[in-house]
Amino acid sequence: MCRSIKTLREPYAEEVTPADIEAAALQYVRKISGFRTPAAHNAEAFQAAVAAVTEATRVLLDQLVVRGAGPARESTATASPSAARTTPTPG
Repeated sequence: MCRSIKTLREPYAEEVTPADIEAAALQYVRKISGFRTPAAHNAEAFQAAVAAVTEATRVLLDQLVVRGAGPARESTATASPSAARTTPTPG
């Protein structure tokens, strides 16, 4: 496991931004490809992989159900920083 990829789901992350998801995807692709920065002839494949992993991660996080958590959060692609991760008050 790549140690620089942080957990992006509740309760480990308060707020997850699209930049957080893309950074994790980039770290993953770097790890499995063995390239920090790909050569020019591999750049297109590298960027396509980062985009695909970013989208797969966003979908996964949007669909995960965490036991004991509040209502499902807004999509990470559309959530505003202030609206993300609100917890309902008992009552």
